[in-house]
This record gives sequence, C-alpha cells and structure tokens, in this order.
Amino acid sequence: MIVTVCQLRVERAAGPLEDWPLLVAHARAHHSDLVLLPEMAFYPWPFGRRRFDQATWDAAEAAHKSWLPRLGELAPAVVAGSRPVTRNGEHYNEAFLWSVQDGYTAVHDKYYLPDEAGFWEGSWYRRGDGRFEVAAVPAVAGEPVAGFLICTELWFLERARAYGQAGASLLLVPRATERHTVDKWLAAGRVAAMASGAYALSSNHYHAHDEPFALGGQGWVADPEGEVLALTSPSRPFASVEIDLGRALEARTTYPRYVEE
Repeated sequence: MIVTVCQLRVERAAGPLEDWPLLVAHARAHHSDLVLLPEMAFYPWPFGRRRFDQATWDAAEAAHKSWLPRLGELAPAVVAGSRPVTRNGEHYNEAFLWSVQDGYTAVHDKYYLPDEAGFWEGSWYRRGDGRFEVAAVPAVAGEPVAGFLICTELWFLERARAYGQAGASLLLVPRATERHTVDKWLAAGRVAAMASGAYALSSNHYHAHDEPFALGGQGWVADPEGEVLALTSPSRPFASVEIDLGRALEARTTYPRYVEE
C-alpha cells in the first residue's frame, strides 16, 4: 500500500487552505491508499493558553466538523487524523479513520495528556478511557492493522509493543510538536517501529514563521526495523512511500518482538 504523511500550515482560523489543494494533488498523483493528517489539523493549535476557553473550543470543534466533508477530496485514500469533540458535555481529542466505504469512524481518545506551556491539553479536555485497540483499514481489505498513538502517546513504548502483539502493522502518530524537538520525535518513532514490528507514520503542524512554541513539521515514515523511508520538510511538505505490510508480519516473529514479557 502507498502511505502519505505531511506537514500542514494552520496559522489562521480558516484552516490549511494554502496547503490543502497541494496535499490533494500529491495524494492523487501518488495514488495514496492512506493519508495521515496532523493532530487536530483544521484549526490553529488552541492550547497555548492555560485557561480553558469555551468559545475557542467551540470554534475548533466547528472548524473540524466543517472540514469533514472535504476529506472525500483525498479519496480513494483512507484518511486518518484527530479532532476535538464534545460527548455528554465532556471534551476529548478523538482519533478517526475516514473512507469512502465506511465514512467517519471514531477509533481512540487521546489518553496521555501533556499540561505545560504551549500544550495545556490536560487543562482543556479529558483523557480517554485508556483503550488502545487495533482498527480496520478499508484500504487493506478491512483488516484490523492500525493503532493510533496521538502525539505524547508515542512516548509510552509499551503501547507500541502491545499494538504489535495485537496485530497492528501501522502505528499512526498525528502530532503537534515544536520545531526544536523534531529530532527526538523521529527517534521515538523509529524505536516505536522497532518495538512493535510495525510501520510508524507521523504528520505534524508547521509554522512557517518563528513564534512562541512554533510547531516544526517533519512528518515521517519508519519501517519495522526503524529505517526512515520518508521525511517531510519545508521544501517537501508531503511525502509518499510504498510499504509492504507483509514485512510487519515477518518482523513480529523476530527479535525483540517475539520475546515474552
């Protein structure tokens, strides 16, 4: 299958309007089977202020909802990402898969929440229920092969290993991470791929100009042995690569994946 990762500029409330047509054209030209979007891709990162603001949350939630119909522009690719949602009066960061066949499917709520300058997520929304379940991807005959690790969740490597043991061949890592930290996030992604025996994919927000807590882009794809297959940059904001899920099946039988706990 062909997978696409990206870095998107979302520096105003209208969403990634400048980059979106280019991403659509790239995905179509490369015949992408799956496109991974950054964490909460359709609204400027709202968690720079510590105090929860209902109007900002409502605006972010509405922006993401308004963009959902446009995911079809990436068809026939499956689209993966996360968005702010409100359920029973509580706020969550919900990972999703979208496809022509199944439409929108909620998969996972972010569980590990940072709460510090620039990333006051724990002050803004609730953690999920702690379930990390492998989800089916229509592009691969509906088999359960994908596991989400939303941003900070990548650092909990036991989750990556558990995904691999549960049959995941793809680790999907939508991010919103700072420019000066991109190297360590890539390192974590490579280790997660090796720990799980899965391909690790990540996409990130990107701020074109310096500002406090500038988000740094650099999407990537790492294979089950931690080799980097694709990497985005300001001059190459989208990257696609063909992967072989059979390699993930084989990797799970080899060291260190087969070692029992």
